[in-house]
Amino acid sequence: MKKRCLFVLITALLTCVTFAQVKPIVLGDRHAMLKLTHSSRYLLLPVQETEDIAAIAVLDGHNNMVQRINVKLAIDRVDYYVPFEVGGACLLDIEWQGDRRQKGAVGDFVCWKDMTYSNEFDTTNREKFRPAYHHTPLYGWMNDPNGMFYKDGVWHLYYQYNPYGSQWENMTWGHSTSKDLIHWEAQPLALEADWLGSIFSGSCVTNGNEVVAFYTSAGHHQTQSMAVSKDGGRTFEKYSGNPLLATSDIADFRDPNVFWNDEAKVWNLILAAGQEMRIYSSKNLKDWTFESSFGKGYGNHSGVWECPDLFKIDDKWVLICNINPGGPFGGSATQYFVGNFDGKRFICESMPKVTKWMDYGKDHYATVSFYNAPDNRRVVLAWMSNWQYANQVPTKQYRSANSIPRDLGIFQFGEETYVSVVPSKEMLAVRGQKIKKPTESCEIVVDLKNQSEIVLSNAKGEEVTMRYDGQKQSFSMDRTKSGDVSFSEAFPCETVAPTYGSIRQLRIFVDRCSIEVFDAEGKMAMTNLVFPTEPYNMIKVKGGKVTIFEVKN
Repeated sequence: MKKRCLFVLITALLTCVTFAQVKPIVLGDRHAMLKLTHSSRYLLLPVQETEDIAAIAVLDGHNNMVQRINVKLAIDRVDYYVPFEVGGACLLDIEWQGDRRQKGAVGDFVCWKDMTYSNEFDTTNREKFRPAYHHTPLYGWMNDPNGMFYKDGVWHLYYQYNPYGSQWENMTWGHSTSKDLIHWEAQPLALEADWLGSIFSGSCVTNGNEVVAFYTSAGHHQTQSMAVSKDGGRTFEKYSGNPLLATSDIADFRDPNVFWNDEAKVWNLILAAGQEMRIYSSKNLKDWTFESSFGKGYGNHSGVWECPDLFKIDDKWVLICNINPGGPFGGSATQYFVGNFDGKRFICESMPKVTKWMDYGKDHYATVSFYNAPDNRRVVLAWMSNWQYANQVPTKQYRSANSIPRDLGIFQFGEETYVSVVPSKEMLAVRGQKIKKPTESCEIVVDLKNQSEIVLSNAKGEEVTMRYDGQKQSFSMDRTKSGDVSFSEAFPCETVAPTYGSIRQLRIFVDRCSIEVFDAEGKMAMTNLVFPTEPYNMIKVKGGKVTIFEVKN
């Protein structure tokens, strides 16, 4: 019986994969072509991350180029595979960058021996660090969340995505949907590169029955484009009048964020232009008028400003400005400004040199909000990584996750107005029963005294130490001994946050490779990645009472 089951399994596998030898046409020491067969849906491409990029032109049966992708094809070992959907493609014209002679003959590269055709691509998780309750791509690279909106009971999340490797390249919009902000279903690619360029970050709005996407076309220059969906955001048709906006005065001109301004009765668009934000208005979403710019002399200017958002909470307007580098502990981070906006100009209420950070960890970037969230909520997600080491973190099947969903509010401390950050109410819905010890995916609630220390650890001696100092009004997290910190000199660190007064309770979300800490009242948030070789299963608390909950997935 066992032999028969094994035979059935092998037969099933053979129906999915064709093991025919792939034979390239070698044209030089860095140039080859590959004629494609159409017996299977995919050609599985072997990737070696330490190699240089192979630029691949995809040609159809009439020798017209229909696509261009960059893949780190394997030279002497295979790290993982990525699927290329054959479709109507007939020929791959492949050119390696640099001098290939030191790597041996092109015809002997491992990629030719290990390329296979298949009708399926296995996305079963192979990573021990993949989070249990955070959004991740099934495979490949992910960075900024894009175009998020809520419609008909469904949360839509688009994101910067490389389907041809787990490092940054080939920017498209990936797409996932959720009914509860916790459990996400992968959808087909939403927007792919065209001759205007790769698809960089942007936003979506709902306009009647249509979903309208705005994004940066990143070619020789960065321009702004639009696409329209008539099926709820599943598929998009690009606008024939693209690009909508272009400029010659600055190289970094990107990340359009559009919203309906009900007070001014216009559509507003805000985008990043170097180290300032530019604001536009429109009546029809197609013709945009420049209104003003904001940023000169305000906040942190240690890096490029990116991924803006502009919205109203209560009677205050908040302008989110993500910056890289320049974060409080190096690399990328999210700063924000509070003030007033009349549909034309944003006026910051703080002094120019005041800098406000939304999160004081190392791994919280590209924060943007969902358009049209229910109950007038302002729900945000962030990219949970840092550009200092995002390409090197110890996963291969995929790289990067998003933060848990967070709701924003407003609070006063002293003479300043700040944005509060709390876990979205959906996180309470997945809170399970109380447990005695931490697990790899759990929520830890700590009732604090004026001086408190919390240490998460495992039997390997790996630990994360968190301290609250009520006198100094500060909270810190030390991950220098948290596990694998060897992949980047910038990774081991201690992060410190102001608490804007005393805090009484922390909510700590642990999920395999991340720790997110929130003051229960929203005055402090801190997000840090960790890569313990085995899960933290011990906790010691001095100056506080701890309660641990499982997180249901």
